Amino acid sequence: MTPQDLRRLIDAGETLAVEFKGEEREALSDGELVEAVVCLANRADDSLGWLLLGVEDDGRVTGARPRHRDRTDPLRLQALINNRTRPSVAARVEVLALDGKDVVAIEVPPARWPVGTADGKYLRRAVGGDGRPACVPFHFHEMQRHQADHGLLDYSALAVQDARWDDLDPLEFERFRRLVRESQGRGDSSLVGLADVELAKALGAVEANHEVSIVRVLGLLLFGREEALRRLLPAHEVAFQVLSGQQVVVNDFFHWPLLRVVEELLGRFRARNREEEILVGMLRIGVPDYSPAAFREGLANALIHRDYTRLGAVHIQWHADRLEISNPGGFPEGVRLDNLLVTPPRPRNPLLADAFKRAGIVERTARGIDTIFYEQLRNGRPAPSYERSNEHNVVLVLPGGKANLEFVRLLVEESGAGRDLGLDELLILNALWRDRRITTEDAARLTQKPEADARTTLNRLVEIGLVEPRGERKGRTWHLSAATYRRLGEPAAYIRQRGFEPIQHEQMVLQYVEKHGRITRKEVAELCRLSPDQAYRLLQRLTESGRLTQHGTKKGAWYGRRA
Repeated sequence: MTPQDLRRLIDAGETLAVEFKGEEREALSDGELVEAVVCLANRADDSLGWLLLGVEDDGRVTGARPRHRDRTDPLRLQALINNRTRPSVAARVEVLALDGKDVVAIEVPPARWPVGTADGKYLRRAVGGDGRPACVPFHFHEMQRHQADHGLLDYSALAVQDARWDDLDPLEFERFRRLVRESQGRGDSSLVGLADVELAKALGAVEANHEVSIVRVLGLLLFGREEALRRLLPAHEVAFQVLSGQQVVVNDFFHWPLLRVVEELLGRFRARNREEEILVGMLRIGVPDYSPAAFREGLANALIHRDYTRLGAVHIQWHADRLEISNPGGFPEGVRLDNLLVTPPRPRNPLLADAFKRAGIVERTARGIDTIFYEQLRNGRPAPSYERSNEHNVVLVLPGGKANLEFVRLLVEESGAGRDLGLDELLILNALWRDRRITTEDAARLTQKPEADARTTLNRLVEIGLVEPRGERKGRTWHLSAATYRRLGEPAAYIRQRGFEPIQHEQMVLQYVEKHGRITRKEVAELCRLSPDQAYRLLQRLTESGRLTQHGTKKGAWYGRRA
């Protein structure tokens, strides 16, 4: 770390990954220092943490006191942390001078397993009651959650001490078999002929030799009686709500086993989900308010990936213009908003996820997120959103409202011509319809792929006549073609989108200078919607033709009328 890096870290203030410890009034004891390291190691994210000694809570640099006679020895401090943490934390210590004072910067790697002090104290970094980052006690159930988030513990595989075979309902085993039979090949048909105990063993729901000795969390979630679920798994709850403005029209809560809940909610979804038809050639195409496949995957994801150690219900909320599905527990480790579409599946409860696949409820490819996005876009709707998710909850929003039926028609026609469009193409076309113009960088961000892959997808859309490029190299942008706008019922939008030809750009710049007396390259780029390089070349043409004069050089250059 350089002093400049340290200054940027301090200026950004305390966060869940950065803690300040001032020593203006008194020195920090070794025990307090080790506890602070343990706290940072047990934070939720996987970024590096920093403990800064000699920086007050308000960001003032007051200096760290020497810990080894007249100085602080980084290697001895590293050894102290290593020896007094369990399991040992391999921290890295540096002493840097800032504003004439020493600051001890301790780099704390994230811990995959819960870390405590040598005398058994466990703390974690979290947001305190005042909304500021703080160190709080790290309880046992939170340790389980921490391990599950890091893929080190499958909560659904844990034994439930007081659960018995009689707590499982035979009707739920028959429901599982029926779901497999009706899954059209998605389920594991080898399970259908098994007796109840053998079926439960095959799924990992129980442990049995001659008789059942252990019932796991999975067994209760799939087959448990309602009374047993309320008693033994009180965190399990699912809510279905229909809201009209501020009024709650339906507000039902379920403590049923998961397969029964899924069937109930799919039935309610079908009853409320309206559909309109469009005619494409001789085909009648149904366009529902919400895709049944997207809803099923979203619901299954919420039930599979929820944190069953955390109180709170899985909520399905039906609003007038959207459908929201939320569940307690943030994204598992490694899953973020910017890699949702490309990261490998990381179920928080792997045994439960496998049971849902073998029942035929979800796709065995484990790419439910792709299905949610693809089905939503294919039905002429805006892309799904996970933007409201945080470390405590995952929230999926499926936008509703009026579908873009002409967009659906275009996709059906392309498919009929043997040009099936994949998810990346749909994401880009949806963005172009909404934002009118994107760059290659924008397309890469949308598809969560490298720019080279995004460029390949854009070029394919150009080849089949749906998209046109404009500009060159880094200044290149992409927009829908004239034919596409015509097929979408907005032919005039293409003319507006193409914007002004070069001669019109020149007239716009000259009019701006006439009115304001001067113009800069940045102002030209904003005025004509050009890249900085394109704006520079336009100004050079006007200068060389004698219509403008350049004043100044480089970043200070501006252009005015020739005298």
